[in-house]
Amino acid sequence: MVHRTPLPHDLQTDPNVTAVCADLSQANTLFNAVDGSDVVVHFAGVLFSPRPERFLPETNTRWFSNLLDACLRARVKKVILISFPHVEGPTTVAQPATGRIDRHPASVHAQTRLAEERLLLESARGTRTTPVVLRLGMVYGRGILMIEAAKWLAQHRLLAVWNETTWIHLISTVDYLRTTEAAIVKSDVCGIYHVGDDQPVTLQYFLDQACRVWGCARPHRLPLPFFYAAAWFCEGFAVVARTRSPLTRDFITIGRVSYYGDTTRTREELLPTLQYRTLADGLITL
Repeated sequence: MVHRTPLPHDLQTDPNVTAVCADLSQANTLFNAVDGSDVVVHFAGVLFSPRPERFLPETNTRWFSNLLDACLRARVKKVILISFPHVEGPTTVAQPATGRIDRHPASVHAQTRLAEERLLLESARGTRTTPVVLRLGMVYGRGILMIEAAKWLAQHRLLAVWNETTWIHLISTVDYLRTTEAAIVKSDVCGIYHVGDDQPVTLQYFLDQACRVWGCARPHRLPLPFFYAAAWFCEGFAVVARTRSPLTRDFITIGRVSYYGDTTRTREELLPTLQYRTLADGLITL
């Protein structure tokens, strides 16, 4: 399903692909887009716009509500929501995210995504539609928007990271896609699954290792207030110039949250083994 941006040529011409144009903000365009579908995977959203606290409740929550209503009317068998463990707030290896939906995360990104999770699980109850939530760790690999942005910044000596330690849970693009495929085709999948590899690392370590692979100097270490100041400047300029904002204050807030999910259910029900179990294994994908 596409809105304004057409599919890449290789997808447009693939005999197994049919492109359907619809608009998540226009509920009346969605029923025909999902009617006859067995599974709908949702990961659409808005990025790099200033003042996300103003638009995320609309673009994340109401737009997903429009899609979900259409799926329920069309009796879609399964709706898969792509989410992230940040919705449980700060978590660690010792106290991982476990599938709770009663937390109160700090960032608007996480708050609105948690609202989506609750909406899916509650609305699908008692219907013919099975709700599935995949909470992804940070997806890394070639072609991932944030990874490509970090690479560009590193190549121009502009990449920086804060000093305070931030633990993250990674998953390679390959294993993310394999997990999503399993969630689509397996019939006994339901509820919340955490998707990540077997090695907790820090954001700082990940960026250092990525820069080594890219042949770049390691990121600058800067005080945290610098990042909020830069985000404030980017958002202010974007509002005045009506352009995209590559950095927002809420993005810094969610980026500072350490997160790690309990992947037990995923290993037992979706993907028993990973192709890239650790960052050391997966660095070749960068």
